[in-house]
Amino acid sequence: MDKVIYNHLTGKTETTTLSADEQASIYIGFESLNKKREAYKLDLIKEIRLQKLIETDFWVLRGDITDAQKLFRKNLRDIPTNYNSSKYDELLARDSNGNLTHKVWSKPEWVT
Repeated sequence: MDKVIYNHLTGKTETTTLSADEQASIYIGFESLNKKREAYKLDLIKEIRLQKLIETDFWVLRGDITDAQKLFRKNLRDIPTNYNSSKYDELLARDSNGNLTHKVWSKPEWVT
């Protein structure tokens, strides 16, 4: 991996190869930039999942959670197990209104 250094005094640009330490600092504990991106996407997915679980905690607290609601919450908790990094973009996809489009995020219809 190369870095580009611009010298403001001379106006010249120099390209050099990053040292191993410099590369490591870019990836911060990841073996590659792709692995770092995957970890970032998984963090986003986990944040969305936590928000959805918090939004539906009242189902459990009121004491009469339906089977569909239980399954919805279970599917949310199982996302890291059921979806690998090849599916992260699908899980994060949004429509033109900014709504998540993957079926795992769709709450079951309210049944009275």
